[in-house]
Amino acid sequence: MFIGPYQISNQVILAPMAGVTDRPFRQLCKQLGAGMAVSEMVSSNSLLWGSEKTKRRANHDGEADPISVQIMGTEPAMMATAAKHNADNGAQIIDINMGCPAKKVCNVLAGSALMQNENLVKDILEAIVEAVDIPATLKIRTGWDTDSRNALNIAKIAEQSGIQALAIHGRTRACMYKGDAEYDTIANVKSRISIPVIANGDISTPEKAKFVLDYTGADAVMIGRAAQGRPWIFREIDHFLQTGQIMSSPNNTEIRDILLGHLTNLYEFYGEYTGVRMARKHISWYSKGQKHGAAFRQAVNKAETLEKQLQITHTFFNKMIDREEIAA
Repeated sequence: MFIGPYQISNQVILAPMAGVTDRPFRQLCKQLGAGMAVSEMVSSNSLLWGSEKTKRRANHDGEADPISVQIMGTEPAMMATAAKHNADNGAQIIDINMGCPAKKVCNVLAGSALMQNENLVKDILEAIVEAVDIPATLKIRTGWDTDSRNALNIAKIAEQSGIQALAIHGRTRACMYKGDAEYDTIANVKSRISIPVIANGDISTPEKAKFVLDYTGADAVMIGRAAQGRPWIFREIDHFLQTGQIMSSPNNTEIRDILLGHLTNLYEFYGEYTGVRMARKHISWYSKGQKHGAAFRQAVNKAETLEKQLQITHTFFNKMIDREEIAA
């Protein structure tokens, strides 16, 4: 699959997730098999570009190509300026957020709320495509609610506007993340447009990824929540798509080493104070379902220093490794 001049190395892409897909996580997922990773959304409001939070979100130092930066907003001119600003600062692909269902985003008529105004969608997309000489992509949902599934209309507008790939989450905004994602809308859109389509929603296993690709005809799948605490899902899906074989799950030694490497990068990226706090959710995800995991999470969430956080994490995973070796 190509997005403009960029060939995506496989059919598995990391979805943009606010507060999750920072540079350390994107780098890790790419190392573990993601063909592309999309950044956390960056506001189109230029007043925020100098904030530490926005600068961190726009930091791609050392990240493998292609660099895809997601922007969010409601004003065509402001979105175009934001696209150009990010292109000038290293972005190789601009992704446009029209899929976020969060209340604080939709209350300002951004994210998936934009799908209610197709004329505004057209104006935003055309302004961005005209403003930059790098590819622009779009992420949407199937519609605002089940009575107004207009993904196909938006997809046609996107194609005509020069958007070069479209990601679709198989729920409406009203569905949030409840119920099951549906793929009929994605299949219909894929059959009616010629640009690449990326299917998103409830893809948590290699088998499900293959099913969704086969069912929708999509060019790739996008993985979001299923990668939290399980960044090796990308290599597992890619291996299954390539060979039809299930890859062995990582043992506890590898999980420990992946997590510790992830923590080290978080501390370096954010500094100790913020890094320790950002790490807590990732540590919780990695330990989900593990024996004594609840007590471990309670202890690690109280740690205030990176030394203490690392010590508790080392101890927990080393005990799991010892149990694994005894059982073997």
